[in-house]
Amino acid sequence: MMEPPVDRHLFVILGGTGNLTYLKLLPALYRLLTQKNLKDYCQVLGVGTKELGDQGFRNRAREALQEAGFSSEEVGIWCDSCLHYQSLGKTSEDYSDLASRVESLEAEHDIPGNRVFYLALPPSIFPTAIQRIGESGLNKSSGWVRIVIEKPFGRDLASAQELNRLLHRNFDESQIYRIDHYLGKETVQNLLIFRFANTIFESLWNRERIESVQITVAESIGIGERARYYEQAGALRDIVQNHLVQLLCLVAMEPPAVFEADFIRDEKVKVLRSIAGIRLKEVVFGQYAKGKIKNKEFQGYREEKGVARDSSTETYVALKVDIDNWRWKGIPFYLRTGKRLPRRLTQIAVNFRHPPVFIFSSHTSSEIPSDRLLITLQPDEGFHLYFDVKEPGEPLKLKKESLHFHYKDAFGPLPAAYETLILDILQGEQTLFVRADEAEASWELFTPLLERDFPVYSYPVGTWGPKEADQLIEQEKTTWKNP
Repeated sequence: MMEPPVDRHLFVILGGTGNLTYLKLLPALYRLLTQKNLKDYCQVLGVGTKELGDQGFRNRAREALQEAGFSSEEVGIWCDSCLHYQSLGKTSEDYSDLASRVESLEAEHDIPGNRVFYLALPPSIFPTAIQRIGESGLNKSSGWVRIVIEKPFGRDLASAQELNRLLHRNFDESQIYRIDHYLGKETVQNLLIFRFANTIFESLWNRERIESVQITVAESIGIGERARYYEQAGALRDIVQNHLVQLLCLVAMEPPAVFEADFIRDEKVKVLRSIAGIRLKEVVFGQYAKGKIKNKEFQGYREEKGVARDSSTETYVALKVDIDNWRWKGIPFYLRTGKRLPRRLTQIAVNFRHPPVFIFSSHTSSEIPSDRLLITLQPDEGFHLYFDVKEPGEPLKLKKESLHFHYKDAFGPLPAAYETLILDILQGEQTLFVRADEAEASWELFTPLLERDFPVYSYPVGTWGPKEADQLIEQEKTTWKNP
């Protein structure tokens, strides 16, 4: 299949002086354009409230790219020829000035009206930016126009619906790219290939063969400098409603009729619509207290800078999801995420059913654990399929061994998620982006939880969460898969 072309375009970053721009977007964009030999196809316009000017923006971008490991001479040439800056205030007149600058750059660099507007902004500013882009006419041109919105997309169902209404007043859904960087990871995309290109697994992917599924997004870091955001968000909004839900949908969805964006997203929405509701008794919130990771002491969440001393914000969530459809009826899906856990890990654990009759029970001291497939999405990306073998010698003993695959051994370093997603944006490919109904269906599930007061259980830094999360999963006579 031929790769879709990339047209000459202007890449406008609103929030052009923020960390996301310097640490993620510019390095990903530069690496992508270099690898694809597309440097001459892209002009970048950073937009921010700081009075930098073109040269100030170029100097700061050059420093960021050099810190990311790129050659200083080549970076300098690109920055000087392709980077521009526009200072922006808070009035509609400033957006008129922005529109004039956009048209001027397009004329100067022979760009036929193709524009990307990337909102690298705090979520509270999304509505204003979208409205002003529309009022200034920047959403209309002789070429294509695309708008990219970082997560979180809304704070609850009502705010997500309002944001969608505002977007749709100014853009068609085909122009909107709601970005979740987890979907840009090669290993996440490979879930679709893993399932639907390998009949050996797809034939086992149902309630007849699978006993339970666990999905873990664990972080060893704390909140860092994000207290202002995190106090308003918490783990449910920050990770569960987007990253974990996306992984759940890819694991549980039915095969799409065609491997195209809307067909794939249709099946993801069906998964969300098949979840009748999340029972309050099957949700556990936690908050990290002081403790150790690898013998290094860390403070608790309430001691972090900018956090209220009586904060009840959750830094950990574990919950059970039941998907009431033909494939998954009766099979529990357990989702969990947390900060200051023992290690960074994103992993899917598929636990298969035990044999209907265990004929080796008289030869072993205890029941052998069920077969298990572990799909690791980060770090050390790959999978392990654990199954039973006989140990040599007598008496008869069974042992778990694994078939395994690691991406780094087969392919070397994987591209960064933002590189993949930016390329898709430039090519007009929406498969890895969240559609309006998908975003709203996810919030519809979790908004009732946000409206309730849950007890928030303490767990020490360096542990895998509160004991109440263990009790939740032990009801199904299983345990969390902790590495």
